[in-house]
This record gives sequence, C-alpha cells and structure tokens, in this order.
Amino acid sequence: MDHSKIGFVVGLSAEARLLRRYGARVGIGGGFPAGAARAAEKLVGEGADTLISFGLAGGLNPALLPGAVLVPQSVIDGGEIYPCDPALIEWLGGANAKCMMSAKLVAETASEKTALFKATQAEAIDLESGAVARVAAGAKIPFAVLRAVADPARRNLPPAALIALNGAGEIGFLSVLASVLKQPVQIPALIALAQDAAKARKALLNKLQAIMPA
Repeated sequence: MDHSKIGFVVGLSAEARLLRRYGARVGIGGGFPAGAARAAEKLVGEGADTLISFGLAGGLNPALLPGAVLVPQSVIDGGEIYPCDPALIEWLGGANAKCMMSAKLVAETASEKTALFKATQAEAIDLESGAVARVAAGAKIPFAVLRAVADPARRNLPPAALIALNGAGEIGFLSVLASVLKQPVQIPALIALAQDAAKARKALLNKLQAIMPA
C-alpha cells in the first residue's frame, strides 16, 4: 500500500517521532477527542486520503498484556459503531480484535475497566479513535486503528498519569512532579506505567518496521 497519503493521528509527540522516521504524515491531537478531530481535519485538508488512529491504549480485556498490538474491526464511540476499512486492516496485518472503545475520559480504575469490558466487549480504550473515525466518515475516506496496550486492565492509574499531557502531546513534567510531591506513594505505579508504555512503543515500532519501507 502507498502510505504517502495516509494521515496518522496520534496523541503524543513521542508517537509522532516513531512515525516520522518513516516519512509519515502525522497530526498530534494531544490525547483528547477534540484535538484528535482537529488533527484529523488538518491532515485531510493537506491531502491525506486515509486516516489511521495510532498510539497507546488502555486495556479492557484482562487477557491483554502491556505491549499487545491491536488492529480492531471497528470502533465504538458513544452510540455509534465505525467499521474499519478491510484493505487497511489487511495492510496492518489483519484484525486481532473485534472492537476498540473510544471515550471522552480515561478509564482510571481496574473496576471501571472491568465494567466497560463487560458492557461493550471492547478489547481496549482510547480517547482519539472515535474522533478520527468521525472525520474519516465525514470525508468518506478509509479509516483504521493501530494501537498498543500501555495500561493493562488490572491497573489502577496513579493520579499523576491523569494530568501528564499538555495540548501538544508532551509530558507536563512540572504537573507530574507536583502530583508526586503531594502523593509520593504513587511513584512505583508511575514507574510501572512508564515501563509498560515503553513496551507498547517498542511493539508499535516493530509493527511499523514490518509494514512501512524505511
């Protein structure tokens, strides 16, 4: 597949750097639905004829370990279900999940993730794929998702993880530091989350090496 007109929408600048190694078109949404929609619309306006939601995800299926790469058949966003493009799915290596859930807020606790999994059977959750899917549907262009689990279903997220990003997709270190100083007990959980995010980024890099020319 010619990837020169594929627009990748990411949340983090670190994810964008992975893609730019391959000359990919990238829009950074900052980790939130509104930012993802703006990034997707900008990519379409610049000539992208395909959109892919790319990056990290939170696991809902307890069987998924950190670093598990997901290519879902569809995305659930509120009351809407957006099917992913079959040709794009094939290019990404084939579907290995029925659906991804897109939400407006992070699933913070293990109990919340368990409830969402039971209610939707979605393998994982993110905050951007639904917005990207809506833009793709509006533009009548193909859409797919390529994400890796960084936050497994059995984890309760530490408070600092919920305030870490700024609108540019960068880690707000001062905000994280302030949270850690206030609640130092969360340090082990933050370290574990960082290690699992590194596993997820490595898995995504391996996937990119397999599907995109250097």
